[in-house]
Amino acid sequence: MSTPHRFLGFGFAAADLLLEIRLDGRVGLALGAGEAALGVPDTKLAGRSWRSLIDAADHPMVEALFAGLDDGARAGPVVVGVEGSADRFAALSAIRLPQNQGAISCGVARARGPRVVGLQDREAFASRAAELLAGASQDLELAFVDLGGLGAAAAAGAPQHFEAFVAGALRAQAYLGEAPTAVGQDRYALLRGRDEPTSAMLGRLTRWLSDAGLNDVAPAVAAMPLTGAVRPRQMAQALRFTLDQVLKDGFARPLPDNLAAALEQAMEAALSRSGALGAAIRHRRFTLAYQPVVALAGGALHHHEVLVRFGTNGSPFPAIRMAEEMDLIQALDGAVLEETLAVLSKDPALRLAVNVSGRSIMSEGYVARATDLLRDRPWARGRLMFEVTESAAIEDLALADRHVQALRGAGCDVCLDDFGAGAASLAYLQQLTLDVVKIDGRYIRDLQHGGREATFVRHLVNMCRELKVRTVAEMVETPEAENAVRRAGVDYAQGWLYGRATATPIQDVSFAKGVVREAS
Repeated sequence: MSTPHRFLGFGFAAADLLLEIRLDGRVGLALGAGEAALGVPDTKLAGRSWRSLIDAADHPMVEALFAGLDDGARAGPVVVGVEGSADRFAALSAIRLPQNQGAISCGVARARGPRVVGLQDREAFASRAAELLAGASQDLELAFVDLGGLGAAAAAGAPQHFEAFVAGALRAQAYLGEAPTAVGQDRYALLRGRDEPTSAMLGRLTRWLSDAGLNDVAPAVAAMPLTGAVRPRQMAQALRFTLDQVLKDGFARPLPDNLAAALEQAMEAALSRSGALGAAIRHRRFTLAYQPVVALAGGALHHHEVLVRFGTNGSPFPAIRMAEEMDLIQALDGAVLEETLAVLSKDPALRLAVNVSGRSIMSEGYVARATDLLRDRPWARGRLMFEVTESAAIEDLALADRHVQALRGAGCDVCLDDFGAGAASLAYLQQLTLDVVKIDGRYIRDLQHGGREATFVRHLVNMCRELKVRTVAEMVETPEAENAVRRAGVDYAQGWLYGRATATPIQDVSFAKGVVREAS
């Protein structure tokens, strides 16, 4: 291929490094700052497979990105991890020039991380999408992809690591390669640029399914422009409303016209529900459920986490999210605390952990009410733990720490819940004096397989031990996961291996553990 065409690719890239990837997947040409972009001098890149340069977790996305390129088409940038470095990331753009005999020109530039490589949960996706939207340099849309029948069609001969395979193909369509979220069976949402019609994405996905031998799956797409005047704090609310609509109704109902319309509909729906939620809190029309937490040193029950349930809906998250948005979370947290203390009063052997939202921990009223309740109930000292969730951001850590110390002074341990799920976790650990840290379950699921998650957990446990902070691993579901967290030095474990949440606290976790092991 001619040198002018190569420099045309470099001009397109406007990046630190230009790579030309041959049909065999190896680098045919490298120009630019290879050391800065990938940690490898550009003189040593020729002949290497692109897979040896990019983190394996991003391979499904990059494979789908390359496979979707027609002559003259460009894709990206997407953010990838650099192989061999846990904290180095790169933005990868690609173009297939007709004159280059099938080679792909890639621009590589340094990028900020981290990135999510699998499927995000809907709450994390909405929050992350709102953050990206606030700083985006191009118009974006919320796109939905229906791959109806994908799970069933792939069951007989699904590719290895099927979820990563699907997430990678969807990330290849997304803005910056941002991870999608599931909104029902075989239905996904992703953030993407509005610089091409959704029909182009549909064509690439159809080809991807055909290449995977999944010809019986006919994809469908829909999109909502993320336009309209919406304040940054309301973006996530509007996005969550749209995600919930598609989760419930699929494509049967038209999507809102834009982000502003979605927010308006979200507020109308929230107002109609807030009255019922407020009444449910006032009149205690909720129930408590209890999930055991065990001490890994001996396997004995240590305490139960208290979970709130409304009606027959198994998940408390929609109600908790609405309580936060409608300023009812402090009332809900207070009501749950009072009910938890009532349960403690009936069984002197019980130890319970109650969740408290970040918004409530910032409230002087909530903390004063909690300490008053505890002062009148000295028998609760040493038997009640507060788990601070990150479902609402804590903006003033100094104030939050004063409130945490007030609860600790009243004889209660304080735990930071879901450590690692939000960007502020390390700052929380630095600035809050805590007794316990609960490690987010996404790290625990993959801990037994080694890799970055294992390294992260080991370093976190060691750091907490030096700070005299105990650790809890959540989502421990198998004996293998239990062995992995024990080897990592974690103090306590929680998950289906020891029992699901029940209407009354269980005392014999060995029975629940045996049932799970027998079924697994």
